[in-house]
Amino acid sequence: MDDELVRSVPLFRSLDQEAAQALLQQMRPLELARGKELFAENDPGDALYIIAEGKMKIGRRAGDGRENLLAVLGPGEMIGELSLFDPGPRTASAVAVSEVRLLELGHVDMLHWLSGRPEVARFLLGALASRLRRTNEALADLVFADVPGRVAKTLLELSHRFGKRTEAGIQVAHDLTQEELAQLVGASRETVNKALAEFANRGWIRTEARSVVLLDLARLERRSQM
Repeated sequence: MDDELVRSVPLFRSLDQEAAQALLQQMRPLELARGKELFAENDPGDALYIIAEGKMKIGRRAGDGRENLLAVLGPGEMIGELSLFDPGPRTASAVAVSEVRLLELGHVDMLHWLSGRPEVARFLLGALASRLRRTNEALADLVFADVPGRVAKTLLELSHRFGKRTEAGIQVAHDLTQEELAQLVGASRETVNKALAEFANRGWIRTEARSVVLLDLARLERRSQM
């Protein structure tokens, strides 16, 4: 795997080629099939992972079996970075939503590598701050935004990370089931499907299997802010 992948991650963005190659030599490649669990809640937090290809979902499960999907992550993004400085039990599970290739770096190896590169800590703080900011925004949306507004915002966020421009619009291959998309929005599947159908009838989107085409970004943006 190319060292450019490592340097695309905020934590390692300041690395030169030599440092990136040194880090890659300490990382272990992993492959997961769709639906395969990388780790579960309360598992030991003894490693972080970088996604090389594919998508992972991060979620929590209630005692009654209900699942809350916290995020969908793609290539270049990290999973489990909190374990670097707080190696306690995992607070969420990580499951592949497509075929996935990852790079694993053990907690001890990472701390040893960081000890000689204190400047990298600044990028780690930035990455953690961005994750916290997104969490705060999601909590505010659950309180203040209605479901169609949250659906519009979720589609736009997915498009920024996974979208590809086509002649028709922005193709977003999110690889999520209807239930998983509803969990990401934080609403029932029926309510989310109703919002998607409304957007489709208005000509803002076109839904496809595990994918959606965004046809009118401006109206989706306005609806996400209502």
